[in-house]
Amino acid sequence: MPRLEIKALSKRHHAITPSIAADFYEAACVCLHRHHTSPQTFDLTDERAVGPVEIEWDAPGARIIAARASERPTTEAGASAITIAAVEHARGLFATARAEVGSGVDYYLLPDGVPFDDLEKAVRLEISGVSNGAAGRVRQRLREKVQQALRGDSNLPALAGVVGFEAKLVLLQEVEVVL
Repeated sequence: MPRLEIKALSKRHHAITPSIAADFYEAACVCLHRHHTSPQTFDLTDERAVGPVEIEWDAPGARIIAARASERPTTEAGASAITIAAVEHARGLFATARAEVGSGVDYYLLPDGVPFDDLEKAVRLEISGVSNGAAGRVRQRLREKVQQALRGDSNLPALAGVVGFEAKLVLLQEVEVVL
């Protein structure tokens, strides 16, 4: 079974520095630990029907859990680690730049080998996470994130990605940008 590599994102993604990668990974560990023990199988679904993937993480200690007690920012950062790894796995796209406010998304993605500053060829990525809840709640959040990406001030193609931590689900969906 393929494994999502969520720990060392900075080695593969230009827009993810070592400190950001460490932050995302630590948050993902806390989010995953809330509901599961490592490793776990998550369903990764997009138009290409990727299938099950394994996610492995380090159990966070009491200090990390206390530092990450605020659920919303921890869930957002943890979802960033998993979504970026999922887009790499499913689509061969890499985070190349952080998106600006108003774009409707979080990151710009490019395939490997394309210069990291060639954003005219980029795909936009909107990320979200749901800590608690079943698949229906995760799908509803995905619909919301698709709408957010549509409202952005860019006509570049886009993807929305949502991680359901309790539901063990990663959803990716292309956003149909109307010109």
